[in-house]
Amino acid sequence: MNTQFQFVFLLSMVLLGCASIAKPNEEKVKHRSDHKFIQDIGNNKSTLNTNEGNSVVPETNAYWVLHPTDTLGQTVKENKRLQITSRNINNKEHRMISYTEPKSPVAIRIVENYLNSKNKEPGGHCLIVSKTRFEKAYKDVYGHSVYEDLPGSIATPYYTPKEVFDFLYFSASGTHIGWQTLPIEYRGRGNAGAIAYAGMGALVDSLGIWQGKLNPGAMLQVWRYRLDYEMVVNGTSDKDFDPYGHSFIFMGYVRDEKNKIIGLRIADQGFQSYRPLNPNDYEVWWGVNLSI
Repeated sequence: MNTQFQFVFLLSMVLLGCASIAKPNEEKVKHRSDHKFIQDIGNNKSTLNTNEGNSVVPETNAYWVLHPTDTLGQTVKENKRLQITSRNINNKEHRMISYTEPKSPVAIRIVENYLNSKNKEPGGHCLIVSKTRFEKAYKDVYGHSVYEDLPGSIATPYYTPKEVFDFLYFSASGTHIGWQTLPIEYRGRGNAGAIAYAGMGALVDSLGIWQGKLNPGAMLQVWRYRLDYEMVVNGTSDKDFDPYGHSFIFMGYVRDEKNKIIGLRIADQGFQSYRPLNPNDYEVWWGVNLSI
């Protein structure tokens, strides 16, 4: 007797516009609550499913919920720990300085590919764009897919290494026994958690990020609200749960005249890459410096 479980698949920026391309002169985008894309995971129809065999079929129905609105400027909240106010930052007033040059060949290639790209704002979903950039850079460097180098040790009785990597990368959440085999310390950390768990990089938390410890080409997953992040980590089967997160690539720090870090230059699908991010934009920050 088979039991069906609902598996909420939480993509970054699913509530307020990871799928849109917001520009500085766009004051407000009309909210469309009907903009929703649903994809099943764990069956033959899934584009994210693996062809590798499983001893147990994953109990997953996954949901991607996308809403195209960027309202960060309207909902800025003070970050008391860092005490940096939200403001417009531009290259004319401040200089971008990286923490250090990346030692990872893949990180270097990610940055090079982005800078050489003729389409730096392709649109679409932030997670798909960041993952595509990461996978392309990996293949450019090593000549094959990153999935071929995933350690077998990250597999669970329910999921192959590829599935574990993808579920962590996309911040999948659930309550069933299969999802509970995913390591709790890497849940909700998106690309950073997946890459670190695969042994391909070192995690950097929010304090480390804003202390200048990121290298160009680092991958980041952030959450606007800590409560959303905690619900993802603890597990939820509510398919109507719409967390607000974002996935992108770190390009460099923005510093003021006193060399103090005041922002991050990023590469995403065009949603926020037109401006530097500051600490008040999100309550939860996770990054990973690549080591591959």
